[in-house]
Amino acid sequence: MNDSMINILLVEDDEVDIMNVQRAFKRNHIENPLYIAHDGVEALEMLLGIGGRAIPFPRIILLDINMPRMGGLEFLENIRKNELLKNISVFIMTTSNEENDKLKAYNLNVAGYILKPLSMESFVAAVTTLQSYWKLCEFPTNH
Repeated sequence: MNDSMINILLVEDDEVDIMNVQRAFKRNHIENPLYIAHDGVEALEMLLGIGGRAIPFPRIILLDINMPRMGGLEFLENIRKNELLKNISVFIMTTSNEENDKLKAYNLNVAGYILKPLSMESFVAAVTTLQSYWKLCEFPTNH
């Protein structure tokens, strides 16, 4: 698998937002495997293979902040403490424009904090930018 075909995990509880990400991937002809978790608990189970829910190791996580059971910032704290998961590039994609959320996210080493745009065109443009990022980056081969 080349670097442009890295696995991506979307952690998002809103079905409309999930469909928007999938549409943006399709419009940008992004064929990277996209795995979906509906909250932080489910995402951790998938990353750690708990309950037979293992997924291939993702290099990128697209993470919402406001979710049930375990929100994005709590999930981020958990993966940053885990030796196997701590180096995954995480992009926050949220409607929260709270300065405190941004500060917490950057203190937990997010690669970016993206406000969810209201128009589909803006959303597609944001995903295009993310695709440029992961195509340009070199990732370690230890996973």
